[in-house]
Amino acid sequence: MKIAYVTSSLEGSGGPLPIPAVTRVLRNAGAHVEVFALTRRDGRALPPMLADGLQVHVREGGNRDHWAAYRWLDREIATYKPDLIWTSVARASLIGLLLGKKYSVPVVCWQHNATLKWTRLLPFYVLRKRPVMWIGDSDMVTKITAERFGVPPERMASWPLFSVNPDAPQARPWQPGQTLRLGCLGRLHTQKGYELLIEALVQLKQRGFKSSTPFEIQIAGDGREREALTAALQRSGITEVHLIGFVDRPQDFLAGLHLYLQPSRVEGFCIAVHEAMQASLPVIASAVGQIPYSLEHKRSGWLLPPGDVEALANALAEALSHPERLAAMGQAARARVLPLYSADTFKRAGESILERLRARGVLAD
Repeated sequence: MKIAYVTSSLEGSGGPLPIPAVTRVLRNAGAHVEVFALTRRDGRALPPMLADGLQVHVREGGNRDHWAAYRWLDREIATYKPDLIWTSVARASLIGLLLGKKYSVPVVCWQHNATLKWTRLLPFYVLRKRPVMWIGDSDMVTKITAERFGVPPERMASWPLFSVNPDAPQARPWQPGQTLRLGCLGRLHTQKGYELLIEALVQLKQRGFKSSTPFEIQIAGDGREREALTAALQRSGITEVHLIGFVDRPQDFLAGLHLYLQPSRVEGFCIAVHEAMQASLPVIASAVGQIPYSLEHKRSGWLLPPGDVEALANALAEALSHPERLAAMGQAARARVLPLYSADTFKRAGESILERLRARGVLAD
């Protein structure tokens, strides 16, 4: 069984980074898998793929040259002759569906986000019956995809894109006299809501709020919003927030915090939140994507309505006023996430999809 795993890019984000773990399940089940990337972008997802023994084909093109990307993948598919095309992220999925039709090859499509721009939503709707299987990367995305495209249960699956590492570095409890360290991890994009965090801090300042302990917030990531966020920080006069850029050891970064922040407007699974919980960190997060299925409000963190600056300010005020409570909440977060996303659960989810495809005659035994 030959699988062409098609991804839109090799950037260091939640779609490409889990590819080694996903394809390892497929390979251990007997599949030969090669990865085809429509563009490199920052390329940060490539080294882990190569380290895992994957053969990766990379097109040296951009993000908007769709016809050129189609022609490149057309040639690659014609040469590789896969039994199954497995796509990840919208651009790759749309092109993969078209080529699956051309070569009479079944196509499996990941969905990673609960929201889609109309320029992607419309073609997906037109092609909605083409995939032999839709896969949501979270319970929320699975539910929305099934409802949005009218996907019957036999063609819908859920495979949460996270497998806990019980040996991951652990955060140390805050001690009196220490600076309280808060952090965010992810690309600098409007979807992540970092400007909402700045607005919440401004609101606390306007209220006359005084933290019970000195604190700092580190935002780890790169992206097109860096200049806008830098300007917003300068205008606000907020000095506690630092844009530290991309970190190549995210688990070590998380282990150096006392509290994790995720004020996103939209998410799919949101691996960063789950890695923070794995590291025994409490989390302040918007109730989007998979987050409300994993995070327990006022037990392992704070769940907030997306875009609600006042609620974010209130949660920050509570956390900053009682830093001695954070370690216990972090332990509750870890206890919650370990059984939900064990390595065995991750493996069985992928194997179940392959078994369902075989049972329907899509794949040979």
